[in-house]
Amino acid sequence: MSKKNVAVVMGGFSDEYKVSLKSGQLIYDSLERDLYNVYKVVVLKEEWYFLNENEEKLPINKGDFSVTLSDGAILKFDVCFNIIHGAPGENGELQGYWNAIGQKYTGCDFYKSALTFNKKDTLAVLAKYGIPSAKSFYLRKGENINEDKILEELGLPLFVKPNQSGSSLGISKVKAKSELAAAIEFAFKEDDEILIESFLNGMEVSVGVIDYKGETIVLGITEIVPHKEFFDYEAKYEGASEEITPARLDEETRYKVEKIAKHAYESLGMSGFSRSEYIIMDGTPYMLEMNTNPGFSPASILPQQAKIYGISIKDLCGNEVEKALKK
Repeated sequence: MSKKNVAVVMGGFSDEYKVSLKSGQLIYDSLERDLYNVYKVVVLKEEWYFLNENEEKLPINKGDFSVTLSDGAILKFDVCFNIIHGAPGENGELQGYWNAIGQKYTGCDFYKSALTFNKKDTLAVLAKYGIPSAKSFYLRKGENINEDKILEELGLPLFVKPNQSGSSLGISKVKAKSELAAAIEFAFKEDDEILIESFLNGMEVSVGVIDYKGETIVLGITEIVPHKEFFDYEAKYEGASEEITPARLDEETRYKVEKIAKHAYESLGMSGFSRSEYIIMDGTPYMLEMNTNPGFSPASILPQQAKIYGISIKDLCGNEVEKALKK
């Protein structure tokens, strides 16, 4: 049987591209060379390119996502392993393009990617399935802002965050009314829509859920102990937090978190990697967001959880490729 051509597609249009390049390198290194010819493709705003064995750039033909090699041969990919965090790989844009040209890819489809990238809509859909979240206030850029009404409904402290953004970019914790306007302006730099959420005082956990060999499994629950006010970009990627896997939960609470995380994944009809964030308050997990292309560098939470669960990175990535080939 001939080997399948797999492109590990990394990069992206946001500041998360640096994390995506590290995630892509781990997947590139981990895929089984006896089964696959593995290649690197980088998608950036300014250029899309293929990296050959000498790390030389060759342009991607956007008409069919192929590449013309140095010897003139045209290389097409049986599967694209999508590991772009943020736009365009996590918000549905790239998936819609791949659907249009008939290119197979890993992870969920364009609609589920777009839905889960939109925090407001994800939480609204999941509320119908009985999954709780914080009280929130939604604002579009240019709308009138009634600070008194926001504070009356949500109280202090509260969180202001972009509606569609990853890696905790643009988030602020507001402790006083005087800080609200600046926090709103900061969030609007990342997105034209923002969410203002009530403060949930509890333990933050990050829960990895995947479909593996035909079964939805909870890979693990990681307790997040930020050294700062909350789990922001610095805490996630620059070591300013402690991540404890498995989380220090009693058996009843652990079961509740696993049940609700699995229920959320299946309710949305997800596939592929996912990592959801919850705050556990008074024994109840409240969902913050779901990530469909979570960080996958060696230091990231999902690979850590897989290791503890007993699934190798090679098997985890191979499972994604095999599912995509069968689509």
